[in-house]
Amino acid sequence: MIAVNMTSMDDIITGMTTEDPFSSSATTEDDYDYGIDDNLMCDRQSVRDFRSRYEPPFFWIITLVGGTGNLAVVWIYLSFRKRLKTMTDVYLLNLAVADLLFLVTLPLWAAEASHGWIFGPAMCKINSALYKVNLFSSIMLLTCISVDRYIVIVQTTKAQNSQMERRRCSRLVCAGVWLLALLLAVPELSFAVPANSYCRMVYPSNLGNRTKILVLSLQVSMGFFVPFMVMAFCYSVIIAKLLKTRNFEKHKAMRVILAVVVVFIVSQLPYNSMLVMEATQASNMTVTDCEKVKAIDMAGQVLKSIAYMHACLNPFLYVFVGVRFRRDIKRLLHCCLPQSTKTPLGKTRSPLSSTRISVMSDSDTSHALSL
Repeated sequence: MIAVNMTSMDDIITGMTTEDPFSSSATTEDDYDYGIDDNLMCDRQSVRDFRSRYEPPFFWIITLVGGTGNLAVVWIYLSFRKRLKTMTDVYLLNLAVADLLFLVTLPLWAAEASHGWIFGPAMCKINSALYKVNLFSSIMLLTCISVDRYIVIVQTTKAQNSQMERRRCSRLVCAGVWLLALLLAVPELSFAVPANSYCRMVYPSNLGNRTKILVLSLQVSMGFFVPFMVMAFCYSVIIAKLLKTRNFEKHKAMRVILAVVVVFIVSQLPYNSMLVMEATQASNMTVTDCEKVKAIDMAGQVLKSIAYMHACLNPFLYVFVGVRFRRDIKRLLHCCLPQSTKTPLGKTRSPLSSTRISVMSDSDTSHALSL
């Protein structure tokens, strides 16, 4: 999780090994521990100062913007869509919940960056595990959405003939996603502890770097590589299918797909490349120069924040581009506005067209990935 890591000589004396990008009582997230030799003297106060200035405001911005967007998604589903009509409806609601739970953890990490971990050992484990559960579940749900879009657009006949079956299946898939995410968060529940005033991963000496490398490998493979491969396949086939159609909205659909893929790569690839570097450092200590270590630590903070921005962008990429959701957002704003400022909505829309938008079927999403 975002468990913050520090390595000190005290860890060696107590027979424990820690994930740690700041040796000798320095701090950072465990995602950016580079396993620097404990005997290497490196003053990382500049990195700690950078983190204390950079992370709190950035995390709060992500929390507020992402929280507003994802709360709007949940509110729309609860207020205007009592029944989840498609697999994607189920996935989007779960995605919004996962992003909200992820965003809940960021203020605690922001407070830690400024003041150290002050919330106790139990909260350290819970917050670390909650962060990782929702990180994994969010990415896996995005993968499920890409598979569902593939079925709807590429295998249209099959999708239309099995809508009820697929809706029931989507609930089982979501349960499986959450269960797998919980299993992948077991290391945080086991090893996240407050140490030297920071919440970080501390491994027993008999486990050491092998466990850390395994944890990082699971995060990179399940949190990026496998989802990326699935998404790349699904969306490339979807684009090939759309190119063969004569629908005038196909270009809009491809723009949406391109935005989804580009945002995923830009936000997640640098972050996961850093995790690969961390795993490499843990296995063979490739970086020992203090200035390089500090530069990598600072870069890690920035790349991590960029990766977290995905929770802000998900509602706009997957939800608000849809015709139905844009209509529901207007209805939501209409309900929230003072009575004197309200204007009639949808007067020019016929009952038939209104009904069509509100009960849009899976096959309709082929026009612009309107969800």
